[in-house]
Amino acid sequence: MGTVRPALRGRRSGVLLTWVARTIGLGLILAGALSTAAAAQTVSVLARGQTAPVGTVADDAADDPAIWRNSRDPEKSLIVGTDKKAGLHVYRLSGESVHFTPAGRVNNVDLVDLGTRGVLVVASDRNDPAAARLKFYRLDTRKAALVPLGEASGGAGEAYGVCLARLGRQIHAFSVLKDGQVVQVRLDLGRDKASGTTVRNLRVPSQAEGCVVDNRTRTLYVGEETAGVWVFDARSDAPSEGRLTIRADGAQLVPDVEGLALAPEGRTGGWLVVSSQGDNAYALYRLPDLAPAGRFRISGGALGATEETDGIALALGRFGRTYPEGLFIAQDGDNAPAAQNFKLASWADILKAMRAGAP
Repeated sequence: MGTVRPALRGRRSGVLLTWVARTIGLGLILAGALSTAAAAQTVSVLARGQTAPVGTVADDAADDPAIWRNSRDPEKSLIVGTDKKAGLHVYRLSGESVHFTPAGRVNNVDLVDLGTRGVLVVASDRNDPAAARLKFYRLDTRKAALVPLGEASGGAGEAYGVCLARLGRQIHAFSVLKDGQVVQVRLDLGRDKASGTTVRNLRVPSQAEGCVVDNRTRTLYVGEETAGVWVFDARSDAPSEGRLTIRADGAQLVPDVEGLALAPEGRTGGWLVVSSQGDNAYALYRLPDLAPAGRFRISGGALGATEETDGIALALGRFGRTYPEGLFIAQDGDNAPAAQNFKLASWADILKAMRAGAP
């Protein structure tokens, strides 16, 4: 919240009265917000795993994860995570980093399993703050390594977020720029190379980063850090206007609004999960109406809590006995004394805690 300065106009007595009135009004607003925040119940779960710290120490470096689920052998699933000062890590579920690709300032990452065509990984490249790039890789799931496939423009400005969508037979990337631009890029995928073509431009009013697409309803969700979550039609021929559907109210969702993830159920149901960075929590909203559905934290324990989370990822399905119903991953902004890393939690634990904490 910025500093509140009363208007200095009129005679001194008028100034004093204006200041008193505004101070009282601000106090009432803050009291109401605190009361509402107290009413927003937040349950706690423990991390069941964590990745090795990123290589960049003593800095804000780990940022965003993406999950590839090995449907044939779920315990051999892989995680791709960004060190936004250095490059991309590939981790096993054990947390071991088994591959690192130097790429400089790559901020966010997403992936899509294309079946026989492999697993496509896309990272937002902010090495040039005036020209966003999308970096393309193939995830070699046998070697647990990334293979470069090329790059494409992500728009004029500093790259921040990225998310992928299946729109019919096409794969589209949404490149979210720091200033609130959202550039939609249709991807052209060859055997050993990928490229992209800009097809649409969207915008939110101020700084944005996290995004996710619900392929079932072709809905794009974009987090505006100070305001909340915007909803757009993800189809490239749809109107470009969006609507601010989830507001950062200081209770259910506390700015900064950061990573977004989906837990789809059925044709339109499930949850949208949003990183409520301002109070180290995660807010849930019911799909498709986006009604508030509770909050949770990854609290202390043997592996520690998560604080100041940027990126999150969520994949449903069995990932072995430790993660029987799904895997939730959150960037940990304070992993002292080690460098930042990513914490792993069981989606089953989260649902159980939410049910137990329900009024």
